[in-house]
Amino acid sequence: MPAKPALRTELLFYLSFLAAAALLVGVATMLLATSFAPERTFLLVMLLVALEVAVFIVFGRHLVNRLVLWPLERVVATADAVADGDLGRRAPDEETRDFATLAERLNRMTDHLLDAQGQLVRSEKLASIGRLAAGIAHEVGNPLGAVGTYIEVLRRRGADPEVVAGVTRELERIDRIVRGLLDYARPQEEDLAPLDAVAVARSAYGLLEAQGALKAVRASLEVAPDVPRMLGRVHLLEQAIVNLVLNAVDAAPGGLVIVAAQPWAYEPRPAVPRRAGDPPDTTFPRRPERRPARTDFGAGQPGTLLYVADSGPGVPPDDREKIFEPFYTTKEPGRGTGLGLAIVARAVHDMGGVVWVDTAREGGAAFKMFFPEAE
Repeated sequence: MPAKPALRTELLFYLSFLAAAALLVGVATMLLATSFAPERTFLLVMLLVALEVAVFIVFGRHLVNRLVLWPLERVVATADAVADGDLGRRAPDEETRDFATLAERLNRMTDHLLDAQGQLVRSEKLASIGRLAAGIAHEVGNPLGAVGTYIEVLRRRGADPEVVAGVTRELERIDRIVRGLLDYARPQEEDLAPLDAVAVARSAYGLLEAQGALKAVRASLEVAPDVPRMLGRVHLLEQAIVNLVLNAVDAAPGGLVIVAAQPWAYEPRPAVPRRAGDPPDTTFPRRPERRPARTDFGAGQPGTLLYVADSGPGVPPDDREKIFEPFYTTKEPGRGTGLGLAIVARAVHDMGGVVWVDTAREGGAAFKMFFPEAE
């Protein structure tokens, strides 16, 4: 893409053109007036000068409008819309470098405002979920223990085994929901430490492989060379990878599941992360959606990209922001609590990273986690 001209250069060029044109037209006017009507030279010169001034004014007004006023109006309109709360508004690109830079900076500021608002809303949700979880743990925990005791008494007294098994299964489901709420809302006190994301990914993959959780799919682990170290907690990162892989296995039975790690430079706007086996000319079309970010991220932030991709049905674009919210699930009733991805999002956020979902090259969903490089 050719470099855009600076506003100063454009104005100097057109002003120089106007000055040269004015001189040439002035000389031509004098020559015409003295040649064709020498007795009315003054009157003819005045008429031609007035006509030329009018032409230059019209041209100059159009020039100032096109290069200065209209781009400024668009930027001001975008700023007013953002100030009124429309954080989805973006300033359009402009033809001069100065206004294009101004629009890009305004859009970047809006992105940061949107990220800060998202983090504030998420913090408020965490506080609300924390209070809810504490109340549930207090109000439901003791009755659950008592119900478990009564179930054991019924089993020993010869109650119908099928009924006892069904009640036990539903009781365990309630217990998982309560524990999931506590895991989601519980603050993490442990400090972040440099860790090897590749080693954690290999460990999580090996654990699932040893347990037979990957037998239903064709799974593979792809690790690029020179993956930088990141700040995090081993158990949180392993938990996030395990949750994502188990979701992929559920989404793509008999299909492909890929766990991968690679070095990557983060950009808020979509760019094509290349895989190790891609040929040089491979491109992958993607919707022009903004990725989630953090206010402390800069463009081109180097770090580690971990992702889990599958060949399942994928995630509809309208659901990509919702699936990380507590209790939101696309699974059938009884198969999911809607807390797995919320716990992943909480873990990634606590470790200073971001998580989002794209369309995988295998046709399904690609859940991606980015963490800045450890200094």
